[in-house]
Amino acid sequence: MAFAALAHPAHAGESDAKVLAAARAARPAELQLLEQVVNVDSGTGDIEGGRKVAGMLIPRLKALGMRIESVPAEAAGLPENTVATLDGRGKTRILMIGHIDTVFEPGTAQRRPFHTDDKRAYGPGVADEKGGVIEGIHALEILHDLGFRDFGRIVLLMETSEERGSPGTRGLIGRLLKDADVELNLEPGDLPDTLTVWRKGSDTFRIDVKGRAAHAGVAPQDGRNAALELIHQISGLEGFPKSGDGLTVNLTVMQAGTRANIIPEDASAQVNVRVRDKADFARVEEILRKNAAATLIPDTKVTISHGEGYPPLPSNTATDKLAARAQRIYAGIGRTLAAGGNGGASESALAADAGVPALDGLGPVGGGFHSEKEFLELDTVTPRLYLLTMLLTELGRTQTP
Repeated sequence: MAFAALAHPAHAGESDAKVLAAARAARPAELQLLEQVVNVDSGTGDIEGGRKVAGMLIPRLKALGMRIESVPAEAAGLPENTVATLDGRGKTRILMIGHIDTVFEPGTAQRRPFHTDDKRAYGPGVADEKGGVIEGIHALEILHDLGFRDFGRIVLLMETSEERGSPGTRGLIGRLLKDADVELNLEPGDLPDTLTVWRKGSDTFRIDVKGRAAHAGVAPQDGRNAALELIHQISGLEGFPKSGDGLTVNLTVMQAGTRANIIPEDASAQVNVRVRDKADFARVEEILRKNAAATLIPDTKVTISHGEGYPPLPSNTATDKLAARAQRIYAGIGRTLAAGGNGGASESALAADAGVPALDGLGPVGGGFHSEKEFLELDTVTPRLYLLTMLLTELGRTQTP
């Protein structure tokens, strides 16, 4: 793989050239480690898989002199989170966040393991977000090998439940943000080579319907069909947009009935809501509850609930300043870095909500997330590692981000 644009950066100083050379030299080991972790299933809730991935990465962090803390998850059925801390001699306290959980079921890695072609790497979680986590570890290794300690503190959080809205880490993230001056998130960059400067907030609303079971042939009139009522409730969502940069409301899961000859007593649905404006969560909930009070099937009861979703990462001055710094660094190696946003939620929204400047989408560029087509663009592996490492050095030297 050639990197002509990286060979002679027009504006790079001596230290930049050392970082660039180290990033290029790290490529084979970075891809090898990525292959190893992608070939371990670690879907959210896979305790054994999550622990195995963490066990592959923790020794590398210990070798850098980092203090390792395995923090129990704040929700049941999840593996521990890993907090790796390195103190320096500077001022800025940097929090990097990456997640090692994926959306894929056990057996996925065996069925379609890590592989590459001339342009891309493939496999479950290769970009979302194992590629970013591996990049973060290699950035720390470069700093260590170059003897760079001009930062106050760098903390790497490897969390294990991001794909479900971080139920196992909310309190932990909040505590870490209290001691952070800036948050850098290792989610993948978007095509063609884009940082994430805004994100939608995300929450999942649940519609539960209670009806009455009855024999579907002998006495269907005695039943109260929960599935039919659920269909009625879902029809009330038709006015909401399904796609676009603003509010979206999408049905994702439905369940009803147990046997073909029984009128369903129970039915449920999950509705995924994405927002640019946090107030839209309340607007959607108000409509859901209003619909729940107006049932079509007599004697059925509809209950509305939701989890603790992510707030949006809004467009803001602090993030824009970080993005401008990143774009200047990238331009030094002859590459153009765009800034944009998407509907995927992440922990950076929690940072921004807490008043901590946050920059997202710093991992290698990828696409096809949450599907069998997920991929990572190989020609972004070295440039993105260089970018992250330089951000750590520049932010570490400054009093404020």
